[in-house]
Amino acid sequence: MTVTNDLERLQRLLDDAGESLSTHFFSASSILHGLLRRAAEQADENGSSELHRVMEDIAGAITALQFQDMATQLIAHTSQRLRNCADQLARDTFGDDEDGTTVVEIAPLRPNPVTQDEMDAGSIELF
Repeated sequence: MTVTNDLERLQRLLDDAGESLSTHFFSASSILHGLLRRAAEQADENGSSELHRVMEDIAGAITALQFQDMATQLIAHTSQRLRNCADQLARDTFGDDEDGTTVVEIAPLRPNPVTQDEMDAGSIELF
């Protein structure tokens, strides 16, 4: 149970960090899109090229945020599995009590909710 509590704290930290990063990246992306339009209107090739590189960096950061989201899903899944194991151990060790049959939460059916295991360049789907 201590491990699942630690996983829940880690989950909250990741959620807070991911939300903050998303907000800042989307704000920066919006500003950069405006700058790109202005650079295109003024035919500023150097400025436009640099802005495109910054947009690629932001896109890479957003991809990393997507992996943060997948890590969050995996932590939640692992936490459910650990709780199921703890419940089963408690039931097998202590058995039922005067209140009735011990309830054990059902373990997740799928072995893993996330199948991706490496970050790769490609298109970005915003969440």
